[in-house]
Formats: sequence, structure tokens, C-alpha cells
Amino acid sequence: MIPMRMCVACRQMKDKRELVRCRVTPEGMVEIDPTGKKNGRGAYICSSQECRKKARKCDLLSKALGAKATAETYDALDALWENNG
Repeated sequence: MIPMRMCVACRQMKDKRELVRCRVTPEGMVEIDPTGKKNGRGAYICSSQECRKKARKCDLLSKALGAKATAETYDALDALWENNG
């Protein structure tokens, strides 16, 4: 059975390995969890540039996680997909 997760932007269920997990740190900030194994509440976003733009514009990670996602978090997501894309 393949673990499935929902992208916060397009709301589509996808293979967990196709998504990037972001989590809330103990300090209450949002960070990227590239391993997908760190403790804490998580939200997932897919590689689509449209999804990343929508997530940034509507601050969807902050809404999904209940913690503040900074512009640096969204910049790091963009850089991650552009470098690995």
C-alpha cells in the first residue's frame, strides 16, 4: 500500500514521495522536513509551480499548520524544487 497525502494547494491526493512535508517546530515556526520523518504536525505540498504560487499567495502552510510560515520558508520550497526538479 502506497501512503497517500493531500497537497495543501491543489487538494489532490498523491503519493507521499511526490510531495514535500513541512512541519511545525517546537518553537512554533514552519520548516521544511525533506526526510518526512521529523516529529510534529505536518502539511504537504506538491512540486507544481502553480501550487507553490497559490500556497505563498494565500499563506496555505500557515493555515494548514496553525503556525507562521515565513517568506523564507516559501523561498526554500521554491529552491528545493528548482534544484531537484
